[in-house]
Amino acid sequence: MGNMRSLVKMLMVVLFLGWIFVWIMISTNRFQNIWTPKLAKHESCATHGSNDVHCGSELCLFAYPKATLPNSKRMEGKRENGEGDDGYEPIGDSDSHRVDFFSVAKFRAFGLRIGYVGHYCWAFLFFPVTRASTILPLVGLTSESSIKYHIWLGHVSNFCFLVHTVVFLIYWAMVNKLMETFAWNATYVPNLAGTIAMVIGIAIWVTSLPSFRRKKFEIFFYTHHLYGLYIVFYAIHVGDSWFCMILPNIFLFFIDRYLRFLQSTKRSRLVSAKILPSDNLELTFAKTSGLHYTPTSILFLHVPSISKLQWHPFTITSSSNLEKDTLSVVIRKQGSWTQKLYTHLSSSIDSLEVSTEGPYGPNSFDVSRHDSLILVGGGSGVTPFISVIRELIFQSQNRSTKLPNVLLVCAFKNYHDLAFLDLIFPSDISVSDISKLNLRIEAYITREDKKPETTDDHKLLQTKWFKPQPLDSPISPVLGPNNFLWLGVVILSSFVMFLLLIGIVTRYYIYPVDHNTGSIYNFTYRVLWVMFLGCVCIFISSSIIFLWRKKENKEGDKDSKKQVQSVEFQTPTSSPGSWFHGHERELESVPYQSIVQATSVHFGSKPNLKKILFEAEGSEDVGVMVCGPKKMRHEVAKICSSGLAKNLHFEAISFNW
Repeated sequence: MGNMRSLVKMLMVVLFLGWIFVWIMISTNRFQNIWTPKLAKHESCATHGSNDVHCGSELCLFAYPKATLPNSKRMEGKRENGEGDDGYEPIGDSDSHRVDFFSVAKFRAFGLRIGYVGHYCWAFLFFPVTRASTILPLVGLTSESSIKYHIWLGHVSNFCFLVHTVVFLIYWAMVNKLMETFAWNATYVPNLAGTIAMVIGIAIWVTSLPSFRRKKFEIFFYTHHLYGLYIVFYAIHVGDSWFCMILPNIFLFFIDRYLRFLQSTKRSRLVSAKILPSDNLELTFAKTSGLHYTPTSILFLHVPSISKLQWHPFTITSSSNLEKDTLSVVIRKQGSWTQKLYTHLSSSIDSLEVSTEGPYGPNSFDVSRHDSLILVGGGSGVTPFISVIRELIFQSQNRSTKLPNVLLVCAFKNYHDLAFLDLIFPSDISVSDISKLNLRIEAYITREDKKPETTDDHKLLQTKWFKPQPLDSPISPVLGPNNFLWLGVVILSSFVMFLLLIGIVTRYYIYPVDHNTGSIYNFTYRVLWVMFLGCVCIFISSSIIFLWRKKENKEGDKDSKKQVQSVEFQTPTSSPGSWFHGHERELESVPYQSIVQATSVHFGSKPNLKKILFEAEGSEDVGVMVCGPKKMRHEVAKICSSGLAKNLHFEAISFNW
């Protein structure tokens, strides 16, 4: 299985690099004047007719057989729309207009080419937001770590499209054809579709700017869901030939989106909720033993009673190897959605309907590859490291595994935030399980000079247990065990089906219209056929494999469901945290006492990161991971890249978009 995975990975890398190479060469004279004629000459034109010089070239290069028009008919269609053979509207025939013609033509050409640049960005725009991506792991990325590339590509493409739109508005005003903005041509580019796409694109672009998104997240969230309409009108505007160039990343995105929808239709079994003294939450869900994920992964949550549409990502603190049947996430109370969730869980409810997507995280994560490990977290940025430490606890059970020395450096604003550290060890773990773990914690309280003398009762750590509901089920992989392999089957089968169907429609429906009736098949209908058949193939292939895998795993789901239903409902409990009532706790809380003993708390100061990192210079290989505010991440990165300590290996974890 390992050799097969490596072979598939290598094949995908070669195909992806080949696709990138075509994108680079498409703008060169060699591609236009040498390669394209050769492709047209050697391809079989039995399907499209001998006059169709471009038939099948796009199939070889991008995705599917394009039903292009014969040159004579294409030019006839342009002439009917008042265009010359060179593609520009003639301004005048006299010599006095010749200078104006060339200057206007160059201006129009600039508008076209700036639009091409935006189109090139769209070829990669959806790869970073394909959460269960088969492409990103090839380059060591996850959707969360590469979301910045989606943002950058979005900014560049929207800027290019805006310039493209403004240039053509000026151009049409210069040639006295301003109403072309609202033209919907049946045989050529429909300008109105581009205008509509630009209006939608501006709305998405403006609401996604950082200053707007942070203040009005819900407006950003709902506006961003107009991407479907944006894609439809954009595709209609550029046509089927140009749309096929960006098809791969859109095709993979919609497969991922539909599979996520299928997973989210199930209600997840919420077992318990811990309400921390810092007013933060830890939710624990039931999961199948076959669900595996790596440390620092995230899970998306949807609570219909709070919002029918909103999904929010949260850090997973559990280890799938250490905790076989449960999965935990930590939620910080900030923003309206999390405040409503906190209010719900603080009330007297005994059940809560929750749906989940994921988990999503790195393809692999070797936490023991370094001699020493320094984990730097600010505030809730400490939560990804809880899963790292729990994974080390699991690996410590193997006597042959050499564990790194772990230093956790965490900075909190208030003393009550130390309750995050109570989540490092699972509540049911024994002292022997953590005896081999060499963990040291340096905690810094930046806004308080000393420990508070009293603790209010409402600051106790509260645990609430929820009754299992008949429709609840454990969290499981969307396609069951070997999820990655079956995802490849979905992609391959749906794409092959798409190629076959678009070929059949082209040969037996579009081709007779173009070549037998003497008319030109509608420009918009061509694109709609491509989008419709693509969606149909994704729906059929994904649904069949999802339902088949669901049936295959039915017995395992029954056992898990019986386990869920047999969980005994317990009444809510409250207990003092390790930090708030001395250390008078029961025997079962000895691991928490171990945390206190391993922790040094510093009041009224921030960590001296430079000193802490350089003190680790004695170790041969030191892994440095940081998660927290942008300033903290940049400071640690600057220290590690300074070259003063060559043994530091930096890695940042960021969930800030």
